[in-house]
Amino acid sequence: MIAALPMYDRPETAAANDRLWSLVREHLGGGPKQLVRDGDLWDIWRAPDLMLAQTCSLPFRARLAGQVTIVGSPEYRLGFCPPGYYRSVIVAHKSRQDAPIKDFDDAHLAYNEPLSQSGWAAPWQHFKDRNLRIGKRSATGSHRNSAQMVANGRADFAAIDALSWRMMCDYDLFTSDLVEIDITSATPALPFITSKQRDPVPLRHALNSAISNLSPLDSAVLGLKGLIELPETAYLDIPIPPQP
Repeated sequence: MIAALPMYDRPETAAANDRLWSLVREHLGGGPKQLVRDGDLWDIWRAPDLMLAQTCSLPFRARLAGQVTIVGSPEYRLGFCPPGYYRSVIVAHKSRQDAPIKDFDDAHLAYNEPLSQSGWAAPWQHFKDRNLRIGKRSATGSHRNSAQMVANGRADFAAIDALSWRMMCDYDLFTSDLVEIDITSATPALPFITSKQRDPVPLRHALNSAISNLSPLDSAVLGLKGLIELPETAYLDIPIPPQP
């Protein structure tokens, strides 16, 4: 069996993620002893013995729907999103402080990967809704790399999911060279999933219990407040953007 919580796993949050999984495993009475932290994400998400993982909403609706089952959607301590939803923060170099979003028409976007809701789909929709264009696009491999590229002046802007952005502001010094320019519309947060062959109900109860029993410190580190049951249509109804 496989369990993985890769989406917000960084050195500063790894121990809290391990404790979250231990609480899930304790409630279930079994499961993998350790989280998987290597290997291809698509192999993990599509594994027939997948017990629990977290994916992004764009990979889910573009490729994983019908192959996995959603366990639940996280409710994060973001303060400006409905329960079970999140947003992307559009960031630029601090020299662009107070610049309106229209000033970024045809600007250079640093994005983590083509199948990222927060890094690509959200800014694409945000610009489309305002009759703006995204100019040059540079794939970086991670939100952190995208933010660093903007901080170093090698791209004009990036869209970072709000929880990743909060973690960067907590742990990464380069964020002092960045400013928030805008924020995208809310979309369903990164879903927890399990294999199609597994009953999601026990996992949902276990994850709910684990989140409720996190220490205040771990809850704050992970930004986790609860688990929400959203219908699959909440994810599937979001437009799939063209490839960058």
